[in-house]
Amino acid sequence: MKKGIKYIFGLLFILLSFIGSYFHRDIYNYILVALEGSYEISDIPDYNGKDYIYINNNIPEFDEELKNKKSFEKYSELDELGRAGVAISNVGYDLMPTSERESISTIKPSGWHTIRYDDLIEDKYLYNRCHLIAFQLTGENANEKNLITCTRQMNLNMVPFENEVADYIKKTKHHVLYRATPIYDGNNLVAKGVQIEALSLEDEKIKFNVFVYNIQNGIIIDYSDGTSKRKI
Repeated sequence: MKKGIKYIFGLLFILLSFIGSYFHRDIYNYILVALEGSYEISDIPDYNGKDYIYINNNIPEFDEELKNKKSFEKYSELDELGRAGVAISNVGYDLMPTSERESISTIKPSGWHTIRYDDLIEDKYLYNRCHLIAFQLTGENANEKNLITCTRQMNLNMVPFENEVADYIKKTKHHVLYRATPIYDGNNLVAKGVQIEALSLEDEKIKFNVFVYNIQNGIIIDYSDGTSKRKI
């Protein structure tokens, strides 16, 4: 009788292990699909004076299979031009950093230039190393797969969206599905901007889909290589 019980439990353990493994692979495959992004450069209108625009009526477009309420994060591999791609995370309180952010000065994203416009930019430098998924959300810092060359203006314009998500998670301990998609024109090394989608899974109180333009007032940027000049 005892041997029979052990045999049944053994079969049950194997079955549950198989189901768990299959579920994990299934979710992983959906994450890989999600890393492909949903928008192309042709979908994004040219900059018209607004620092960001709403996409799809501000409704994020996540597959149902990703809404599993288990924390994860995934970053695209750099492409053949060294460009960072889509980053996605189901941000939970368990992913948020517990230590101070360290330097990321050793990372030089595609199109990077160290250049100053002291009289045009309050913080002097045109470019920042911009986290696709903010450090305050997942603790990813000097990760080249999570950094792009962005203007100081763009970096500041992303902060309110990032703060909204971070403050919500800290308050509720809920999960927010979050995807950042840098969108490049052809082989340009600098992105035209970043699409940010977010959806809180327990209550949908966080829900947005925006595109933040990679621009700097008073500066003309050559997105093909990151060089720049003053507007005349």
